[in-house]
Amino acid sequence: MLKEILSITGRPGLFKIISQGKGILVVEELGSGKRFPAHARDKVVSLGDIAMYTESGDTPLGEILDKVYAKYDGKKIDVKELVASKGLRPAFEAIVEDYDRDRVYENDIKKLFTWYNILIDNGFTKFAEEKESK
Repeated sequence: MLKEILSITGRPGLFKIISQGKGILVVEELGSGKRFPAHARDKVVSLGDIAMYTESGDTPLGEILDKVYAKYDGKKIDVKELVASKGLRPAFEAIVEDYDRDRVYENDIKKLFTWYNILIDNGFTKFAEEKESK
C-alpha cells in the first residue's frame, strides 16, 4: 500500500501514482486530488522504501506508522504543539524506544508525524506490508 504513496523533494505533502510514462510519473496530491507530472529530474521516493534507524537495525516506515496509529488510536497528532513544547523526541521515544538518537533528527520525526496525519486524513489505517502466508 505504501509503495504507491510518494514523497517528492521540494513539494509539501504526499502523492499517489496515477500513471507513468517515459521519464515521467503522473501523480495526484493526497487530499486536494490535484494531478501533475513528476519528471525524472525530481527526487521521488516511495514511502514503502523508507526505513528509520533503530538500535536493532533499520525499521520499515510502515511498521513505525502502525505503532504511531496504535499509540494515538488513529487520531491525528498536533505536530505544531509538539514542536512548540519541544515534545517531538519524547513523543517518538514513547512509540519507538530503541530509535537511533544520533541518526534520527527532529526534522525526521516531524516529517513522520506530518505524513501520518496526511495518511489518516485520507483513510489509511494499515501501513505495514502484509506478509504472504504459504
